Amino acid sequence: MTQAHWAAAFAAHWGIEAELTRLDGEYDLNFLALAADGSGYIVKAMRPGCAQDLVDMQVQALDHIARAAPDLPCPRVIRASNGAAMCAIADETGAERLVWVINQLPGRCYAKAAPKSDSLIHEVGAVLGKTNAALADFQHPGLERDFKWNLMQAGWIADDLDCIADPARRALLTDIHGAFAELAPDLAKLPQQAIHNDANDYNIIVSGELSEPRRVSGLIDLGDMCNAPRVCDLAIAAAYIVLDHPDPEAALAALVSGYHSACPLTPAEVDMIWPLLRARLAVSVVNSTLMGAENPDDPYVTISQAPAWRFLEGFDLNAKLVNARLRAACGLPVVEGADRVLAWLNAERGNFAPLMGTDLSDVPMGSLSVENATWPQNPFDMPLEEAARVGEEYGTGIWLGYYNEPRLIYTAPAFRKGRWKASNRRTVHLGVDGFAPAGAPLYAPLAGEVFIVENRAHHLDYGGTIILRHETPAGDTFYTLYGHLDPECCDRLKPGDTVARGEAFCRLGDPTQNGGWAPHVHFQLAMTTDGIEADWPGVGDPDEMYLWHAICPNPAALMNLPDDKTGYQPTDKGEVLKGRRAHFGGNLSLTYSDPVMLLRGWKHHLFDEWGRPYLDAYNNVPHVGHAHPRIQAVAADQLKRMNSNTRYLHPAQVAFAEKVLSKLPAPFEVCFFVNSGTEANELALRLARAHTGAKGMVTPDHGYHGNTTGVIDISAYKFNAKGGVGQSDWVELVEVADDYRGSFKRDDANRAQKFADLVDPAIAKLKDKGHGLAGFIAETFPSVGGQIIPPKGYLPAVYEKVRAAGGICIADEVQTGLGRLGDYYFGFEHQGALPDIVVMGKPIGNGHPLGVLVTTRAIADSFAKGPEFFSTFGGSTLSCRIGKEVLDIVDDEGLQQNAKAMGDQLMAGLRQLEAKHACVGDVRGMGLFLGLELINADGSEATGICSYVKNRMRDHRILIGSEGPKDNILKIRPPLTIDSDDVEMIVQTLDLILDEVATL
Repeated sequence: MTQAHWAAAFAAHWGIEAELTRLDGEYDLNFLALAADGSGYIVKAMRPGCAQDLVDMQVQALDHIARAAPDLPCPRVIRASNGAAMCAIADETGAERLVWVINQLPGRCYAKAAPKSDSLIHEVGAVLGKTNAALADFQHPGLERDFKWNLMQAGWIADDLDCIADPARRALLTDIHGAFAELAPDLAKLPQQAIHNDANDYNIIVSGELSEPRRVSGLIDLGDMCNAPRVCDLAIAAAYIVLDHPDPEAALAALVSGYHSACPLTPAEVDMIWPLLRARLAVSVVNSTLMGAENPDDPYVTISQAPAWRFLEGFDLNAKLVNARLRAACGLPVVEGADRVLAWLNAERGNFAPLMGTDLSDVPMGSLSVENATWPQNPFDMPLEEAARVGEEYGTGIWLGYYNEPRLIYTAPAFRKGRWKASNRRTVHLGVDGFAPAGAPLYAPLAGEVFIVENRAHHLDYGGTIILRHETPAGDTFYTLYGHLDPECCDRLKPGDTVARGEAFCRLGDPTQNGGWAPHVHFQLAMTTDGIEADWPGVGDPDEMYLWHAICPNPAALMNLPDDKTGYQPTDKGEVLKGRRAHFGGNLSLTYSDPVMLLRGWKHHLFDEWGRPYLDAYNNVPHVGHAHPRIQAVAADQLKRMNSNTRYLHPAQVAFAEKVLSKLPAPFEVCFFVNSGTEANELALRLARAHTGAKGMVTPDHGYHGNTTGVIDISAYKFNAKGGVGQSDWVELVEVADDYRGSFKRDDANRAQKFADLVDPAIAKLKDKGHGLAGFIAETFPSVGGQIIPPKGYLPAVYEKVRAAGGICIADEVQTGLGRLGDYYFGFEHQGALPDIVVMGKPIGNGHPLGVLVTTRAIADSFAKGPEFFSTFGGSTLSCRIGKEVLDIVDDEGLQQNAKAMGDQLMAGLRQLEAKHACVGDVRGMGLFLGLELINADGSEATGICSYVKNRMRDHRILIGSEGPKDNILKIRPPLTIDSDDVEMIVQTLDLILDEVATL
């Protein structure tokens, strides 16, 4: 069937000249028709013999939706020139086909869209809900269909389960069919209406490119419409949304909450979604197996089953807990009666027996939050000796710990929800803590029956634990948990025992009895135990609080306290952002389209206000890692003593200088200590001019050396930026020695010399303008220029020319010094060059403001002929001790060697990505100074792709940066503490995101 035939038919009947392209279709012919004016249409030539009612039903349904809900992204029927919705047209064989036309919708199918975010899935649900609402009163004879895809008739698979050869799989489908059979009578009682019935991932269209928001731009193909309860439509969509999703429960909740927002569900309908979802997948795999038997040579049949089986076999979830999740996502009571229980507890507040034997109204609260506490020192390891001291700052009397408080004290692997340290973890406290001396009795707030009593003796577990079951006067059930008890309770109580109101039924355990913690009770309320009996969670994932707040609400009422006393409210990121915008300049930038607020750190990880961990693969300032204990100790020790400047003698200054000089070759003798790399570079300009008597400077393009007036003048990254001051006449720029994108490429054996020769005309221009040459300054490996590694021999050749012209050579090692490169302590060593001045900056202070300039005695003596040099805080006793400690840690902990090993591993992984992904144009770097240049199909700089990848890495909890003149180079510079697992996380996650890019 040629496109030409159908293009002519389209023009003849619809009056539109267009170029047609064949589209996929299982039974029918579908064409994309692009008209000369840019308009797009879908021409649908139905299979010969197709019932006219089937087309008429779709046409009338689309017309109905257009009238009832014109804002819905559903296609519109394009009438033929004679006003008909469809035309009978003969194909090339003479067979008559019904042909009809709809407009083309923008975007790509959901199956090929990325990322599949919760917000996009929520919108999918909302669009489906609005569509169901619009179709609620649509009637058509064709809707009464008896066919295998009507989910109400899913019971048909019972007679065909023998086609599943694998006994385990057959048993699984038998269970799914049994659950469907159990709900079928209730399903049949629900109201029926017209439903789409096939909102699969190829019938949902999504718009949005790269960093643009993803939006649902189309819901297409109504060919499977039928009459059925609307929940069947939602369950069918859900069956496709969850497939191969990394977090199917979150995806399901997002879809259902989106649907509910547009078309409110009843609790009974919500409870049917999970078994109906599984029934749809069961129908799919049974049907495809039967088709495979009929068409054994068609590999697609087997391949199409794989995602369904991965889900069915990989996610055997507790149905009642799934129901609770979906109810919570819709704002419905998580179980029947939960709303009545909460109302009763609120009404009885003040009448319960005192849990700790005393009125708690005036008892102080103590915060163990991410923001307010430093427990534990290492958020990935809580040793027993530290756990036993948690909260000691609040004293030994009675005090309370908050509900809804994000904490980092839950370090055991069981709290982590993925493989990586930066994976989601459970941090948010779901109870109220009552701290008191070990042995203190607890009193039952109300009568209850012992549901569970056990000793959970593992490290950082509950220790002695009791769960009581309670009933309200109306007969609604709820539960309370008491953890970290003296396990003697296990000898005195057993399930089924009753506990009277006000009875002293247990005591607080000591750290040897209660899981290792400081003595306290973890007191928690729950509306249900379904799905959590064996592992009652006392802490929840911050991204699942919609669920856990509903299952385990604040137990303050049972303590006769107001909720706002015990309920913790973290600092609101939105308010902080608002304050920042009010009080800071608009050109103080924030990284990421959704900024992250970070409150704690450890080594190469950071934590936000909710305790979510992030892998820091960007910040080179914490050179030896965030929150290093040795730096904490040195700083605290010196601040206990005194802090002064270089006007007074102190051994720390000399010790620091000697440590710095021990890392440099003999010509370097003199140190200047300052506050930052900026100040050090500003000082370098003064030294160069004092020594040479000239003013002019040569520097590579797009370099960055700081933010004061003098160094901005030699930082093309700043002065040539939008709104920059422009180039000063005493500064000459030379091309960056970039042998990937520059004038001389890697296949040129003489590229180093050719790049170096570009310095000659720059020097000549400075002399012609009367400035002379004071010196040449460069980031040894240009960082903001794009993580460039100049070809070996470049710097020695440049330095030779500069010195011959009377200038001095300044190596800015802020980004590359102190062991980051692995094989070299400084970048100039790689080049085989010897500068006259070396500048070090932020990493040498590990977060403390510190910079160092080192030079020769001759240059220092020239500068000394001028006015006194003094930096108020440069060379302070505190700074000198911190700086030396940083250098000592690099040596003592083998961090330069780690940079080499981890850099090699990371580079190997990135090279594999370069070979796999067309958008990776170049991988370059050394040690833990690495860059990936991202390119478009034509080889141009892929700025948009780079922005997308950087933000998506942040979504996956990895912080990286971007640089380069076109901001298309991913920059990876983690603290030197990074380990092998984290390197693997970077590579695997980047691979995943670059796969997404390939679909965009």
